[in-house]
Amino acid sequence: MAKRWTDDLTAADVTPEAVFWNRRKLLAGLAGAGLGSIASGAIADDALEPNTWEEVTTYCNFYEFGTGKTDPATYAHEMTTSPWEVEIDGLVDNPGTYGFEQILAEMTLEERIYRFRCVEAWSMVIPWQGFELADLLNLAGVQEGAKYVAFETLLRPSEMPGTRYPVLDWPYREGLRLDEAMHPLTLMATGIFGKPLPNQNGAPLRLVVPWKYGFKSIKSVVKITLTDQEPPTSWNMANAREYGFYSNVNPEVDHPRWSQATERRIGGGLFSRRQPTLMFNGYEKEVASLYDGMDLTKYF
Repeated sequence: MAKRWTDDLTAADVTPEAVFWNRRKLLAGLAGAGLGSIASGAIADDALEPNTWEEVTTYCNFYEFGTGKTDPATYAHEMTTSPWEVEIDGLVDNPGTYGFEQILAEMTLEERIYRFRCVEAWSMVIPWQGFELADLLNLAGVQEGAKYVAFETLLRPSEMPGTRYPVLDWPYREGLRLDEAMHPLTLMATGIFGKPLPNQNGAPLRLVVPWKYGFKSIKSVVKITLTDQEPPTSWNMANAREYGFYSNVNPEVDHPRWSQATERRIGGGLFSRRQPTLMFNGYEKEVASLYDGMDLTKYF
């Protein structure tokens, strides 16, 4: 089992759901649990304007349902998520098709409050529920020689209207180096805000890699392949100049069409001040060593 990660964000950093994360209720709950110091921090933190559940679940990129930010929330209810199976193959000891409930029975679920930074230069802070990807890969048994992990999203055009158009080469594909995949920060999410993942957020199982731009966190995963070759990834296939394989959040490497130095926090209002983007989205201490010796302007 991978080394456990300790969260340095608190409830004060969460982009809240209107009801579940109502600030007054949250503070009252913390006070009741004897967590007054955390509650004080939440009171002092006026820089974070809360999001509503609607904002978190309707401002999404999930092109299988359309290219508009509201398209996933409009159309994703058509996607069937139960039963759900994930095929795990390639360089593993126990290849096969694993049912979602079968996976959950073997995993340790926990909550992680992560910053989320989109390549389009907007951001949120979201409380995920899920388990470390390393635990799932260890269940499958990683064989010597495996260097990368490839992922695929469900492709079901009858339920996913966006896939009826050649916006990308479907199915959506993503990939990580094996050491990135095994890092304790790398999560397979099953929920947000204490609830099962909404379809538009990648139900029932999605990847979350908090130090990379959001499109690396592939949604509605149905296939995981261990391989010795760098796998093709959808946005890199579509435009390699703009979307590198690594796609680490890096304020010093601009997207060819816009700066990545700052970001707009969703919910901050039309005239809110942009905030500086942090190297590796604020997780530099945890992940910078993964890229020692690499030219991050070349391996972007």
